[in-house]
Amino acid sequence: MGAPIDLDDGYIHFSTAEQAQETAAKHFAGEDGLVLVAFEADAMGDALKWEPARGGTLFPHLYRELMLSEALWHRALPLGPDGHKFPESLA
Repeated sequence: MGAPIDLDDGYIHFSTAEQAQETAAKHFAGEDGLVLVAFEADAMGDALKWEPARGGTLFPHLYRELMLSEALWHRALPLGPDGHKFPESLA
């Protein structure tokens, strides 16, 4: 499971709450029908690696299959005129 970039890279790309808006703007601009899903990083154990990307900023990458049962919550991520509309708690 994963986006084409995840399958190509061999791991699932994650973003923290603080990184999610920039990730959406950079990699998913103009895409409608997205869903934002929250996971607990600590619960993923050693399979979650924090690795440098974008100017050295650490991003979480999951090196195993993602289990949907691990999701804490999910929300639609509607596309507005100025980009995706994130939940207030992440804005």
